[in-house]
Amino acid sequence: MVPPMAFVLFIASIFCATIPMFVFLGMVWWLDRYDREPIWLVVISFLWGGIGAVIFAVIGSLILTVPLMMVFGEEAANSLGAVLVAPLIEEPTKAVILLPIAFSKHFDNATDGFVYGAATGLGFAMTENFLYFMGPAINGQAAEWFFLVILRTLYSGVMHAAASSIWGAAIGAAKFRGWGAKIVALFGGYGLAFGMHALWNGLLVAGDATGSTLLPATNFILFPFEFLSVFLVFQWCLILESRNLTKELGAESKMGTLPPEHVPILASYLKRNRKGWLDKSISRDDYLKAVTTLAMRRYQANLAKGKQKEEYEADVIALRETVRELLGAARQSS
Repeated sequence: MVPPMAFVLFIASIFCATIPMFVFLGMVWWLDRYDREPIWLVVISFLWGGIGAVIFAVIGSLILTVPLMMVFGEEAANSLGAVLVAPLIEEPTKAVILLPIAFSKHFDNATDGFVYGAATGLGFAMTENFLYFMGPAINGQAAEWFFLVILRTLYSGVMHAAASSIWGAAIGAAKFRGWGAKIVALFGGYGLAFGMHALWNGLLVAGDATGSTLLPATNFILFPFEFLSVFLVFQWCLILESRNLTKELGAESKMGTLPPEHVPILASYLKRNRKGWLDKSISRDDYLKAVTTLAMRRYQANLAKGKQKEEYEADVIALRETVRELLGAARQSS
């Protein structure tokens, strides 16, 4: 018969592994304030991280760890596996989903890469956390379970999201650049993601091996600064998006697509959500989506080449007409 405490901790593990990661996912999606990604695509990234990436990471880790055990022994192989093999395998398996998404029109820039990268990292953390929680849960070790939930939710889970978001941002920044930039972004983003992951695992493993509390403490102090750096870069990318809206919609206003006074409002998250600046007969959501997508497609069309450029330019024409129709309908009703 299952002990009552083990059963309670098992149920609690399900909730503690899933709910915080979904909350973090919602926060990341919400922070992309100008051109939020389709929620279905963000969820696909999350589910890949939680299912596909975990499966391939386990297979890849076994393939590399078994030879290490044969050469160095089980204890050394486990340490090497945590410090080197885990980030070496897990970061690519999480990021695989970013490559097909990068070819879609929804993936515009580094900001979008942050969102999709964080999504797949949070999905991976959800499954990994549950598996870790199950250890003390099965044994009914409530105190150890509680400590592990706090540690992995606030640190390990966020670390997975931050590392994957770095690689996603690098892919997004290089999307419309040459192959040289793409290669640099691919390997550079991987290097940064690997470094963050390996440093986190390495300090924990070193602390366990030496019995030192200083090394894990260093980890807990250092990681918030790493996360803050990633967050600030994300905010800078949002500022660049705002500037891009000003530039592209400013050009459209000169063509008569939208009123010039709308441009600074649309480029500000706070101003665009205030009341009074848009005719009440116009759907605010429809207008914001149309003008924001128009700006993004203009940006993409300016950077793309060949057939892709033609597709973006066709979208620009269609979206320009949509904006004019929305504003024209308001003029006719007034």
